[in-house]
Amino acid sequence: MTTSTLDRPRSAAPPARVGLSRVYRFELVKLLAQWRLRAVFLACLVVPGLYTAVLSSQTSLPADSVYGRWMNQSGWAGSLVVLVFMGTLALPLVTCVISGDIFAVEDRLGTWRHLLVTVRSPRLIFAGKALAALTVTLALFVPLVLSSLAGGLLVVGSSPLPGLDGHLIGSDEVARLVVLSWVSVIPPTLAFSAIGLLGSVAFGRSPLGLLMPVAFALVLELVHMTPTPVALRVATPTSAFTTYRGLFTQPTQLGMLAIGLVVSVAWTVLATSLAYRTFLRRDFTDLANDGSARRFAATGLLPLLGLLATAAVVATVAGVKGTGIDRDKLEGSLATSFSHLYVLQTSELHRPPMTEEQLKATAACDKGGDRVEDTGPGSDWRCVVTWTVPGARGVGNAIYQLDVQPDGRYVADGDGPKEVNGYFLVRTQTGDAPNPLWQFDGLVDLVLQKDN
Repeated sequence: MTTSTLDRPRSAAPPARVGLSRVYRFELVKLLAQWRLRAVFLACLVVPGLYTAVLSSQTSLPADSVYGRWMNQSGWAGSLVVLVFMGTLALPLVTCVISGDIFAVEDRLGTWRHLLVTVRSPRLIFAGKALAALTVTLALFVPLVLSSLAGGLLVVGSSPLPGLDGHLIGSDEVARLVVLSWVSVIPPTLAFSAIGLLGSVAFGRSPLGLLMPVAFALVLELVHMTPTPVALRVATPTSAFTTYRGLFTQPTQLGMLAIGLVVSVAWTVLATSLAYRTFLRRDFTDLANDGSARRFAATGLLPLLGLLATAAVVATVAGVKGTGIDRDKLEGSLATSFSHLYVLQTSELHRPPMTEEQLKATAACDKGGDRVEDTGPGSDWRCVVTWTVPGARGVGNAIYQLDVQPDGRYVADGDGPKEVNGYFLVRTQTGDAPNPLWQFDGLVDLVLQKDN
């Protein structure tokens, strides 16, 4: 008697292997299914456009922001104002919603064992989650850029914009620079996203992990508001959010931009590696073990602080010392900006054309009187600009009060004479127009070293 095929014992079929692509798609769908992330996408698509459209049509403008006073004259300025706000706290806050919660959500729902049984590889789980967080973070930049540009361009239109050294940038060139500015803040955003991954892995369901990127950004922002040594300033990923300003000078100030890129990549790699190492060492059999603050301090926080100290030491050894702000740099920057803007004012008033070389402008600056050293940020800088008009007897003088920020950006406020820089409007043949010499932004290269 033969045994039927149906009676023969069958060996259990091996479970199908789950690849990285399936884990990535699954994590991406889980992220995009969250209502709060959809709300963030909607806000990124609507809010910047409304903000730039409304403010660009107002007479009261955010003059404290770079290019804020130009929002009703050029549609490109609004996107740069939005970029200032996003780089301060908004982008680190967005990374909290994405990477700061992508691991912790499994702890809150108690789904780690189900995920591990399905995927059977903690390495694949980490890679899938990290790639999904990276994809969503990069995708958020698309509505941000498009919305911020659309609001200003639709209301004001495309017009040239002065650089941070006063030279006029054409519409085509400024469009390229604005896009590059947004691209330049992607690396520091990814650095805070990696810090979010580390917090999410280390703290589990605790809200400390979710808030870690924005808390870290707040601490660094407070440090940056003080006259911090430039060696420590450039060692933080927060500094990279403002290095795009060097693109709006001629020649471009690429030193801070390059340092910001390297520092951001270093923070991203280290924080992601620490998160990966912490994740692989976690005991998933214990449901009560969802992270440890002590483990985070030992394997997460201390290496990050070590990177900060190492970068600061390297910058100091390389010769980057002090705050990076001194009298010689301010005088050179102010004289250059004044020359460019004086030529622009001359063109608006339809006076005989001249060049920056013909003006031979120079500046003499002093900070707080004879008893104060002429270095560092502050609102007590006073400068006198001197120039020569071709064909005229004597020289011209203009007074400026400078408010110099620790990051190298300064606001020059004209203090006379009235016909040059003492009033915010100039009378042209077509009516009153903003006076480019009345109040303008400038930039000091913090890492530029003086020739001995």
